[in-house]
Amino acid sequence: MAGHSKWANIKHRKGAQDAKRAKVFTRLIKELTVASKEGGPDADTNPRLRTAIQNAKGANMPKDTIEKAINKGQGGDADNYQEVSYEGYGPGGIAIYVEATTDNINRTVSNVRAIFTKVGGSLGKNGSIDFMFDRKGVFALDSETVTMDSEEFEMELIDGGAEDVENEEGIIMVYTSFEDFGAMQKKLDELGIEPKSSELQRIPLNSTEVDIDTARKVLNMVDKFEEDDDVNQVFHNLAMTDELEKELSA
Repeated sequence: MAGHSKWANIKHRKGAQDAKRAKVFTRLIKELTVASKEGGPDADTNPRLRTAIQNAKGANMPKDTIEKAINKGQGGDADNYQEVSYEGYGPGGIAIYVEATTDNINRTVSNVRAIFTKVGGSLGKNGSIDFMFDRKGVFALDSETVTMDSEEFEMELIDGGAEDVENEEGIIMVYTSFEDFGAMQKKLDELGIEPKSSELQRIPLNSTEVDIDTARKVLNMVDKFEEDDDVNQVFHNLAMTDELEKELSA
């Protein structure tokens, strides 16, 4: 999966920035609540909830906050959350895919449309850009939690469905197909490794290069989406060139 590394690093760095805000907890609490509501409060029989709990722990969410979110999903007054997605184009024709969880569809679509419009982009119909992305399981592991030989460990990951493994700056990124997401979770459980995060991401099949000014507008647009409390994740096909990497790290 050539090109994933830079893209994953951008996502990882963005995740670190998000952790400075309450936004990340808001997103994780919603996921815990929805997972509990849909599949029950037992993580042993609810894979989605198990993943949500792992991610919450990886973000250092207090145990009592996790339990309250799970219990909220079981209550009769649980928020009527819906999972929705929006597709469109940003500056330079960059494809933008927005995933959200909301209790008010009208509010969410209004906010999303406003962000697209403000930067000169356009909100399209569902399915208009979906074909431009491949859904993958993405696991971030702390390399210090791995005690076995690296080659042996990689063979175990491949046995669990890993398509690619990258190790940078102490973080091991493991990529699987959408279908093998659960198998990898099971494999990591067997190995006694708890991921820092595990999620389904939309990886662009092809990336588009634009000039620096346009790229900054696209990334500013992504920031605006991620600041919205209803938005969970934003994916795009902006090419992270060496020049853009240099500009962003300056």
